[in-house]
Amino acid sequence: MPKTSRISHSILLSALLASSCIATENLGIIGIDSTTIDDRFHTSKTESSSTATIDGKKVDEAHIENLQQVLQAIPGITTEIKAGDTLKIHIRGVENQRYMGEKPGVAVVIDGVPVFERTGAVNIDLDNIASIKVIKGGASYLFGDDALAGAVIITTKKGAANKSMLASEFGSFSYQKLLAETSFANDSLNTRLQVSERKSDGYWKDSQYLSRYANGKLQYYLDDTSDLTFGLEASHREKDSHGTVEGMTQALTDPTSIVGRDYSRKYDVDLLKLFLTYSKDFGNNSNLLVNVYQYGDDTQFVSVPQKYSSTGAVVTADDAYTTLNDYHQVQRGLKSEYRNEGQNVAYLLGADLRNNVYENKTSYLVDFKTSAFSPTIYRAGTITSDNKTTEEVYAPYAEVKIPLNETTTLTLNGRYDNIRLDYDDALHALSLQKDFDVYSHRAGLTHALNDSTTLFISRSTGFRAPSIDQLFNGTITLDSKVLNNPDLKPEEAINYDLGIRGTIPAMDNTLSYEATLFWLDRKDYIMSSIGQYTAATATNPQKYENIGGMRSKGLELSLQSDSKKTFSFDMAYTYLDSYFTQYDNFYLGLGSPYIPSTYTQVHYDLTGNTVPRTSKHTLNLTGNYNITSSTLLSAEFTAKSSYYADELNQLKMPGYEVINLLAKHSEKWGNTTFDVFVRIDNVFDKFYFNTARSSGDRDYNKIYNEEDLSLTVNPGRVYTAGLAVKF
Repeated sequence: MPKTSRISHSILLSALLASSCIATENLGIIGIDSTTIDDRFHTSKTESSSTATIDGKKVDEAHIENLQQVLQAIPGITTEIKAGDTLKIHIRGVENQRYMGEKPGVAVVIDGVPVFERTGAVNIDLDNIASIKVIKGGASYLFGDDALAGAVIITTKKGAANKSMLASEFGSFSYQKLLAETSFANDSLNTRLQVSERKSDGYWKDSQYLSRYANGKLQYYLDDTSDLTFGLEASHREKDSHGTVEGMTQALTDPTSIVGRDYSRKYDVDLLKLFLTYSKDFGNNSNLLVNVYQYGDDTQFVSVPQKYSSTGAVVTADDAYTTLNDYHQVQRGLKSEYRNEGQNVAYLLGADLRNNVYENKTSYLVDFKTSAFSPTIYRAGTITSDNKTTEEVYAPYAEVKIPLNETTTLTLNGRYDNIRLDYDDALHALSLQKDFDVYSHRAGLTHALNDSTTLFISRSTGFRAPSIDQLFNGTITLDSKVLNNPDLKPEEAINYDLGIRGTIPAMDNTLSYEATLFWLDRKDYIMSSIGQYTAATATNPQKYENIGGMRSKGLELSLQSDSKKTFSFDMAYTYLDSYFTQYDNFYLGLGSPYIPSTYTQVHYDLTGNTVPRTSKHTLNLTGNYNITSSTLLSAEFTAKSSYYADELNQLKMPGYEVINLLAKHSEKWGNTTFDVFVRIDNVFDKFYFNTARSSGDRDYNKIYNEEDLSLTVNPGRVYTAGLAVKF
């Protein structure tokens, strides 16, 4: 799209939304809490979507190894632990059926920076979180591409006056964390520096990991109304496979996966996040934020286990792989938001500009053959792919809040995205290009029944643009069994929320709650014409099409009491009914696709089937006992009902219940505070699976059953203990 056209769209969208700002009588100041940049705006009474916020202090005090241990306390969220502190986040069942590194359908933003990683997962420094905000339902009206089911917004810590800390933790499987931080603040400056290291040998074979972080944030107050904030986070991660086992028999006899090799291993990841945010207040009711950022991701790993040497000899070495994958990506952007709060109307005007570059290069590590008798020898050093995709995004967005009367507020959001994809293949002198124009919106109402109770209702949308690989799969792969489809449309999710939130006085405590009925429809779902992860054949070629659909509906309930009381609790319950509304073509491959004479495909129509890995019922309940002001005992109970591991709904996994315990004590000597803790996860050593998935005949025996499952066994009872010294 020409630049002038983009500008015209921007002006038109802003004008349309501004023109809807009709005046009403003087009803007090109306607030705007939406932002994609900062977390300084918080008002939940007029928020028309279901949201949840976790304070960073809660993350710190939980002493967790993985963010999943905190996010499970938010209804509607499911997570897939990849390894160590890496996880994949799903909301309301969207994308639970995928597991090969695809995007998660959830926008993840840290300090205003979108942090999409090549694995589809996300790495987050657990020791540097000031707050986590989760927006559920389509959220592309603020965050653009891939916010199909919501967004997770994380803000990192800033400094406090003359504060330092040293901390160390140790636990099962040689887990160790070392941390040092210091901060300083005065009338003109606020700084914070932190370095940390986490490592573990892991429960499973080849599951060791090492994560090192260096964080810094500097906030400089230019004057009484404006400031500059510079942030840096550098991380280096080394992690091996997470120890999946093949089939139920191995899960029971070899839970740590001593036998077998994962398809991919030895991940080496370097991430660098830089951002600069300018904030300016104009009086008490208006503010300007400008954010520029760069997020770099350099990832290397090996894949495709080697079966035969260049002489045709069988290779059995655990660390023998044929392919080196070398990925480099840089996401750069500029975002600006202007908000104005008033008595008759409040509004937000924003612009989101991005320039992202994704470079992929693969090559052979060793000389090898694909079979013992193959005449072809593949040589080490041969480059097998070398391509670059450039993604440019131009997106204005806006929010308007209009008080209809003293108790009812209307919220309108709109966003327009122009996305341009350019693909260059250095190996084949190939260039491809595609543009998309996508509109996203939200419309919502909040109604205050009284000072402590608010009803809310909203309709919101999310989208995901097709990738270059989906549009031009045949051209890129040079495979006659794979076809192009340059006419693919962006996927769309439409979400409806109907809820109530508020507080309830209860004896000597106050309960906060939110209950939401939701309905999410995913339309024009991009899917392979032969079903995902199925090998194409000459008679049944693969082509990506807008042929799929899924629906999630259910209830989310959260309830919290005052944590400062002697006894307190948090509860999160989810009822989720997630199923395919359109899935006409799924082909189950039986036998080996590498031996065409034995390979067959059986057609299924999976319309109406339950989305894999979505439990109907999920409950998380935490009870806290403050023995004294400095000593806490906490017990957490998590329960999940049964779920299917596959799209065919033939392999059903049992539900499970787990109890975790945490004890903490704080002691102050002079100006120094000592914090100690002990945590026990899975106290009763329950046997269950962290992940369970399947989509075909994994062992190539032409029988599809529980032996074709890919499973990750939970490590059982895990101990962690630590000490922090604050001074």
